[in-house]
Amino acid sequence: MELADGVVYQEDPGGPGPAMMSERVSGLAGSIYREFERLIGRYDEEVVAELMPLVVAVLENLDSVCAHSQETSVELELLRDDNEQLLTQYEREKALRKQAEEKFIEFEDSQEQEKKDLQTRVEALESQTRQLELKAKNYADQSLSGV
Repeated sequence: MELADGVVYQEDPGGPGPAMMSERVSGLAGSIYREFERLIGRYDEEVVAELMPLVVAVLENLDSVCAHSQETSVELELLRDDNEQLLTQYEREKALRKQAEEKFIEFEDSQEQEKKDLQTRVEALESQTRQLELKAKNYADQSLSGV
């Protein structure tokens, strides 16, 4: 374990070498190290002998929490970006769906109007056909009675 100016602390058992502290924790470690040096110079090494491992453990935990907090912040920012993209996509799809529904309603209305127009035309043609059949029958009756 080395605590020189707060750059390197305990070796990471799972890693290849010494673990680097965050800048924030490194600054705190440097300040604590200078205070330890002052205490050692004034009193003796035994004054900080038992305290040193505890402080190093606290700094390691603080660094771990800082790293986790930074990772969480990055993840949160990514999730916010994803959420914003999903919301934008949702709004776009919602607008497209509304537009498609409006076009469909217009299409249904035009089909309904065309159906009514065709029905009116069919009725007019049926009426005309009945009139022509009646005229044809009258002509046939006249020609039979005139013979």
